[in-house]
Parts: sequence; C-alpha cells; structure tokens
Amino acid sequence: MTYHESKIRLNIIKITKQISQSGYSRSSDGNISARVDEEHLLITPSGIYKASMRTKDLLLLDMDGNPLNPYTNKKASSELFMHLEVYHQRPDIQAVIHAHPLYATALTLVGRAFPIDIVPESLIALGDVPTVPYATPGSQRLAENIRPFIRTHDVLLLDHHGCLCAGRDLYDALIKLERLESVAQLYWLSHNMGEIIPLPPEEINHLRKLGEKYRQTVE
Repeated sequence: MTYHESKIRLNIIKITKQISQSGYSRSSDGNISARVDEEHLLITPSGIYKASMRTKDLLLLDMDGNPLNPYTNKKASSELFMHLEVYHQRPDIQAVIHAHPLYATALTLVGRAFPIDIVPESLIALGDVPTVPYATPGSQRLAENIRPFIRTHDVLLLDHHGCLCAGRDLYDALIKLERLESVAQLYWLSHNMGEIIPLPPEEINHLRKLGEKYRQTVE
C-alpha cells in the first residue's frame, strides 16, 4: 500500500465518522469513495456500521468496479454503480459522498425543489441543486438517472434517497454536504416562522455568475 492510498483511507474514515456524528447518515447508511489514481478508487463497504469502520475495511477497486483489495473480503457499497457513474462522467472529480441529511432529504419527500433563492452562499458555493428522479437504491437505473445531472452539477438531491456530493477532494465533497444541509435547515426554520422573502431575481442571476467564477477558482 502506498503512502497516498494510506492517507486517503485515513481521510475516508475520518469523514465517515464525522458524517455519522453530525447525523448526515445513520447506522450503516451512506457511502463514500475517492480516487486513488486514474485507474483505482477506494469505497466504503456495504452493511457496516459507519462509526466503527476501520481503514482495512475499505475496498480497493478498479474503475470497472472489480475488487482488488487484499485486506478485506467485504462487499463494496450497494451504491457502487452510482459512484462509478460520477467518475466516468467527471474526470475532474476525486471524491463522492452519498448521505441522508434529514432536512435536505425531507425536501424531496414533499416534492420541493432545493431553495437556491434564500441565501447568497447557496448559489455561490453549490450552484443549482437539481433533484434526480427516483430509482431503486443500488440499481443501475439510479446510476443512469444521475448521468445527465452530474455532468454539469456537483451536488444532487436524490428523490426519497438523500443526496450526492462530488468534490475535487474528500473535504470539498464534505463541505458541499454541510452547506447543503445547512441551507435546507435554514429553509425549514424560516418557513415555519412565516412567509419566506426570496432574493430578487436580478440578484440570483448575479450570484449565479459569481458562483461559476468562484467554483472555477477553487478548483
């Protein structure tokens, strides 16, 4: 195992535990992957309690999803197809987080779009956040459903099934997850306080352009 792979394993474990402690996914829910190089990735295993996961539990795969890891006989996450789809469509993406944040997921349960028009940070940091049509979790169909969206968006809501955040590294993907849930929670709080006053349309257009420049800069 190279130092580079070992470091990625450690970061996946750290972030997995942080996501679990923050309540963005619970029990064995959610999954994380990261590129090791152009031909290999690491991914969390299926059915394991995330808070107890160790570096040796992670699976090393090729970009076709074939297992190469000598340290565990566990199976890869059931959402492997979805992760592979992201990497095949986006060579610039180095890490993928699929989680089940409560407030962001709740938006999809009532058919509401992600609120891009309530705070500037949303459009600048995340851009537009579309909702991918429902498909059975872990299915090839779900991977196919994200295809037209992931080509131009880093953050997706999955109908009745959480979210997907793609990043230039693991921490970039985590930052997007945290911001997504923060905005969704703010929307819920403000909605329960009264009528939401959205940002003006001209400001939304301005923020969208600023966001495009910002995200290009940080990449």
